[in-house]
Amino acid sequence: MSEEQTLRVELCEWAKSMFMRGYSSGGAGNISAKLPDDTIIVTPTNSSFGDLVPERLSKLDAMGNWIDGDKPTKEVSMHMAMYEQRPDCQAVVHLHSPWLTALSCLENVDKNNCLPPITPYYVMRVGELPLVEYLPPGDPKIGDEIAKLAKKHSAILLSNHGPVVGGKTLRQAFFNAEELEDTARLYLTLLPLGFKTLTESDVQELKNRYPQK
Repeated sequence: MSEEQTLRVELCEWAKSMFMRGYSSGGAGNISAKLPDDTIIVTPTNSSFGDLVPERLSKLDAMGNWIDGDKPTKEVSMHMAMYEQRPDCQAVVHLHSPWLTALSCLENVDKNNCLPPITPYYVMRVGELPLVEYLPPGDPKIGDEIAKLAKKHSAILLSNHGPVVGGKTLRQAFFNAEELEDTARLYLTLLPLGFKTLTESDVQELKNRYPQK
């Protein structure tokens, strides 16, 4: 099996796992992964994470132009913004996962970091989660807004929409997305009860050990 075929199969397997566990429903969300020649495999428009076919995934050139496969997602611009601003990024996952989407709908969240440091794993895997103000799905301006933040952030939350998460591998991108969703679930569960966070020194110690690029 070629490297491209292997990546196509891996993407579909990860997508189905997310679908089965409720991270994405219906035709929500999209995923992309980069090949060594800088071409990009991406989920087609109106496709479901639950029944993707490896051979039908869309293929883009290094500039994001559609060159093969089914018609790509209308949200290509957000993926391209992550790749352009983060040279080591090899995969991007955009979900409508319920807890993060709920978080993105709250008023008065910290736009610089929507989640407090309630676990060390959030700090280690993601670091901070900035918010992009609401824009309609598919609006190219979303890519512009992500580009402003992506150099310093591997994960970004779209207001009233959901997360965009990058990784150095497809596996890492999904791990980061899962960590974010779990952190949002913990945060919203604890919110009415009161909770404690890691201290500033705790956070700094983790950042020194596991720097986010």
